[in-house]
Amino acid sequence: MSLTDILGSALSGLNAAQAGLRSTSINIANVGTPGYAREQVNLAPGVTAGQVSGVRVSEPTRVADQFLEFNVYRRSGDFGRTDVVANYSDRLQALLGAPGNESGLPARLDAIGAAAVAMTGPGATEQTVRGFTGTVQDALQSMQQVGKDVSVLRTDVESEVGGTVTTINDLLGRIQALNDTVSRQVALGQATGGATDLRMNAVEQLSGLIKVTVRQQPDGRLFIETAGGVTLVDKRARTLDYPTSGEGVDQASYPPIALHFVEADGSVGAATGERLDSPAIGGRLGGLLELRDKILPGFSEQLGTLFGGLAESLNAVSNAGSTVPPPTSLTGGNSGLVATDRLGFTGRAVFAVTQPDGTLATKATVDFDALGAGATIADAVAAINAGLGGAGSASFANGRLTISASGGNGVVVAQDAASPSSRAGIGFAQVFGLNDLITAPAGTLGPSGLTAADPHGFGAGETIDVIIRDPAGKAVARQTLNPTPGGSFADLLADLNGGALAPFGSFALDDRGRLRFTPNASIPTATVEIPADSSNRFGTGRSFSSLMHVSGAASGLAGSAVRADILATAQGLPLARLNLAALPGQRALGPGDIRGATAFIDQLGRPLDLGRAGTMRIDDFATQLLGRTGLDAARARDHLADASARRDDAVSRRDSFSGVNIDEELAQLVVLQNSYSAAARVITSASQMYDVLIGMIR
Repeated sequence: MSLTDILGSALSGLNAAQAGLRSTSINIANVGTPGYAREQVNLAPGVTAGQVSGVRVSEPTRVADQFLEFNVYRRSGDFGRTDVVANYSDRLQALLGAPGNESGLPARLDAIGAAAVAMTGPGATEQTVRGFTGTVQDALQSMQQVGKDVSVLRTDVESEVGGTVTTINDLLGRIQALNDTVSRQVALGQATGGATDLRMNAVEQLSGLIKVTVRQQPDGRLFIETAGGVTLVDKRARTLDYPTSGEGVDQASYPPIALHFVEADGSVGAATGERLDSPAIGGRLGGLLELRDKILPGFSEQLGTLFGGLAESLNAVSNAGSTVPPPTSLTGGNSGLVATDRLGFTGRAVFAVTQPDGTLATKATVDFDALGAGATIADAVAAINAGLGGAGSASFANGRLTISASGGNGVVVAQDAASPSSRAGIGFAQVFGLNDLITAPAGTLGPSGLTAADPHGFGAGETIDVIIRDPAGKAVARQTLNPTPGGSFADLLADLNGGALAPFGSFALDDRGRLRFTPNASIPTATVEIPADSSNRFGTGRSFSSLMHVSGAASGLAGSAVRADILATAQGLPLARLNLAALPGQRALGPGDIRGATAFIDQLGRPLDLGRAGTMRIDDFATQLLGRTGLDAARARDHLADASARRDDAVSRRDSFSGVNIDEELAQLVVLQNSYSAAARVITSASQMYDVLIGMIR
C-alpha cells in the first residue's frame, strides 16, 4: 500500500469520525425533544480497483421503527376520542347534582312524592299545599335548567368541532408540505431526518384529532386515510370544509364535513365527494360528533320523556278533581283537534254545575259509547250542552274546549266511577287540558289519540323533515314530507314507509296516537328525529311533531310551568272530588276533601306508558336516567384511563427504540473521539514517513 493510499484511508476515517461526532452531538442536544428519533451515521468500506481504500460515509438516517410509530398513531386516535367523551360526560353528570344534594334534580323529583304525602294530613293546610305546588314548580325549573345546560354543552361541543376542523386543516397542510420536502430529499439522496421528525409530530397530532391509517410510500411520502378509508393525504392536497360561524350553535341537525381538493395556488377546489359525518371517524373529532349527535341529544330525549310522564301523571289527578269553590269556567289548552274530528272516547264523563259552597245544581253524564263510532267532538259538545241545559254551556274553537257555568255557579268535570272516559288512555278533561296542574304554551300535554284514519289537516307548502340516525348518531337517511291537503295520517305513513327512510325501518301510530319507528334488525337502535317542521294542523298552531310526540324534545318541557293560579294560592289546587251520588240540592263538594292528595301519591306509584322507554313508574325511569348518566360518566373515565395507558405504552416503546439514550451517546462519543485520534495518528505517521522518505532522497 502506498503512502497516498494510507493518507486517503486515514482521511476517510477522520471524516467518518467527524460525521459520527456531529450526529452524536445532535442526538445529545435533542435528548429532551418529544418525538425526536436519533440519527445514525451509515458507514461502508471504500473500494477502489477491487481493493479496500478507507471508509465511505453516507447521509445519516433516523433510527425508527414504522410499526411502533404507526401504533402510536392508532392509540392516539383512541385516546383523543375517550378524552373528550369523558370530559363532557363528567360535565353532564355534574349538571344533575349529587343524589344527596337538595338542589340537584334527583332530590327535586324525590321531593314531589314527599310533598304529596305531607298533604294527606288532616285537612291539607295552605302550607303543605303550597309546599307541594312549589316543589313541582322547582322540579320543572330544575329539569328546564338541566335542559338549558345540556344545550350549552352541545353548543360548546359544536364550537369545538369547528375549531378541531380548523386544526386538522392546518395539520393536513403541514403534512402535505413536509411530504413534498421528504420526497425531494429522498430523490436527491439527502438526509430526511429533520423533515421526517416534523412530519411524524404533525401526524401524531392529527391522529389524536381523527383516527387515521398511515401508509409509507417508496418515495418517502406518507399516504393518510381515515379509519373508514377516506383519503386525507396523498399526492394531491385536501382540506375539510365545514360551514360554521366558529361560535357554536345548538340546532336540530348540522351540515356534514365535506372534503375538497386544494388547488396549486392554495384555493379550495372541487369537492371530492367524500364526507366525514359519523362518530366512527374516531379521534377527538369523532368523540365530539358522538357527543353532539348522539349522547347529548339522547339525554335531552330522555329528559323530555321524564317530563312528559311526570306531567301526564300529575295532570291526570288534577283533571279528576276540583277546587272548592269550583271555577266558573274551565278553558283547556290547544289540543290541535277540530270540531269535525272523530271523538274517539270510550266510557263516561260527568259534567256538573254546583253553587260556590259545593251544593249540586245539576249534572249530566255523557256516555261516549252511546254517541256512536262516528261521533265527532262537536257531537260531544252538543251532548254536554244538552245535559247541562241552561245551567252551563260548552264550546269548542281553535283547538280549545271551554265549559262555563251560568249564574255565578261553578263547573266540575269528573270521571264516571264504573266506566271512566278514555281516549289514548287519559280522561276527557285531561285530553283537553281543562284542569291541568302543569301547562305548556304550545298546547296540551300528553298523547293526542289520533289514528291513521284521521285527517292530518296540514296545508299546501307545509313541510316536515325526518331524519334517521344510526346507533352511532350518523344521519343515514333524510326525507321531507309534503302533506297533500285533504289527506290522512295514513297517507303520511305511506310516504314515510315508501320513501327514502323505508330501507331502515317502518313507521306506524301506536294506540295512543304517537308516531313510532321500528328499525330493521341491521340497525336495532336507530332513532328518528324531526329537525324542521312547518306543519300547522287546521290552523290550530299544533305541528305534526308536537302531536305525534316523535321525541322527548317535543314534550313541551321548555315552556312548562305549574298553572299560575294554582301556584299563587293553595285554594287553586284541585284536591276535592265530586260526590257522584249527590242529587241536586245536596252537597257534592266539601272544603275539607283532600282525596286528590292521596290520588297524587297513588298516581306517581303507578306504571305509565312512556312510549319507546317502556312502561314503568316515573321514579323508576328517573332513577334509570340519572343512574345511567352516572354509569356512563364512570365508564367513560375508565375508557380514558385504558386509552391513556395504551397510548403512553405505545409512545414509550417508540421512544425506547428511537429516542436518545444519553449514556449510549456518551459512550459512542468516546469511541468516536478515539477513532478520530487514531485516524489523526495515522495521518501523522504517514506524514513522518513522507518526511523520512524525502530526507533519504535528498
